Amino acid sequence: MIARVWRGWTAPDDADRYERLLRTEILPDIAAQSGEGFRGAEVHRRPVGEEVAFMTLLRFVSMDVVRQFVGEDPRAAHVPPTARSLLRRFEDEVVHYEVVVDTRE
Repeated sequence: MIARVWRGWTAPDDADRYERLLRTEILPDIAAQSGEGFRGAEVHRRPVGEEVAFMTLLRFVSMDVVRQFVGEDPRAAHVPPTARSLLRRFEDEVVHYEVVVDTRE
């Protein structure tokens, strides 16, 4: 299992809209594009100064599935235009981890 971790920051007034966009459009699109190889997501949110930080953790069965989703460079962040319009800033690169312990299984 591969965990794909990425962070972005919104203005406080945009945080609820961004969270809703993740729930209703972005995550369902990722699931549809990735098929059976997508194993779910977690979204973490917290206020940081005058911004709201979001961390997403997407789970995929392999790096091959990640490449199927994002293309040849798996480090490239996938940030749709609708998300970019709500984010003040975001990481251009994603970090991948091999999941070695998952107590949900």
